Amino acid sequence: MTDRNKPYTRGQGLVDLLAQRIVLFDGAMGTMIQRFKLSEAQYRGTRFKDFHRDIKGNNELLSLTRPDIIEDVHEGYLAAGADMIETNTFGATSIAQDDYDMADLVHEMNLTSARLARVAADHYSTPDKPRFVCGALGPTPKTASISPDVNDPSARNVTFEQLSQAYLAQIEALVEGGVDALLVETIFDTLNAKAALFAIDTFFEQSDERLPIIISGTVTDASGRILSGQTVTAFWASVRHIQPLAVGLNCALGAALMRPYIQELAKAAPDTYIICYPNAGLPNPMSETGFDETPEVTSRLIHEFAAEGLVNIVGGCCGTTHEHIAAIGQAVSGQAPRALRANGFYRDTADA
Repeated sequence: MTDRNKPYTRGQGLVDLLAQRIVLFDGAMGTMIQRFKLSEAQYRGTRFKDFHRDIKGNNELLSLTRPDIIEDVHEGYLAAGADMIETNTFGATSIAQDDYDMADLVHEMNLTSARLARVAADHYSTPDKPRFVCGALGPTPKTASISPDVNDPSARNVTFEQLSQAYLAQIEALVEGGVDALLVETIFDTLNAKAALFAIDTFFEQSDERLPIIISGTVTDASGRILSGQTVTAFWASVRHIQPLAVGLNCALGAALMRPYIQELAKAAPDTYIICYPNAGLPNPMSETGFDETPEVTSRLIHEFAAEGLVNIVGGCCGTTHEHIAAIGQAVSGQAPRALRANGFYRDTADA
């Protein structure tokens, strides 16, 4: 297994930045893409003009057919002040792309998406404000813990091995494309996440690379549990072996409803940085973004998280826009990052 004490081969600048201040993450990719109101033909482009099935909604394909749109989204978040942007690869695994009969494009999708984000981040980077790229590993349409058949609780439509191999292929392309860190996000099935983490460990062993890892789970409702049944504390116990740089929560809930679970996680993981990027409140079909919170509301709530000393990385998920990220950045500016503790004592975050 990977030596957890081995120095990072890339991404050290992000570690150094986290020791200094709260780091600003980007916001929703899908929400920004929706603003373009793309048609089926625009998703297809020239290359897939005659593809045999509908592909509208396959946002990861846009890195190949409309890279200008993905560049525009990245640059908007960087212009808003984001320190980190994530690649347009949330659903770029072979398992997810099977739904569009495009699993053969996975390597190209991830490689191209990573390079698009890398170019944008490098363009906006300065010595005083470096920018970083997180390779996004999202959930898949198939889960290892939950039966797809209500009449057969033991049924599964995917294996741990299939998941880990799909994630490994994604990781290889993301790292080749130049990402600084790997982000396993929107986790609703911890076993799927463990397959992704196993793939990361496998890649580190095979490549002699080591990048910072960020893990973000999703509490689906007021039960305080992820969909596969774990509480936030139990979820952390299941993934802490990988020693991530940061752990946190995203999606499903707005900041107000997410707060008690971020508090729980911050208490459970005193020696790990906390990331929080909630939705812009609750779904609202009458809103331009499909969610009910304005940038002013979301940023005020996240300011409260920072003032309470709960967070190290903040941003937004569904419904958040360039405007939300700019407002969040202003709201947390000057706020001290959450201090880390080890063995009951606060440690020097310069050594984190």
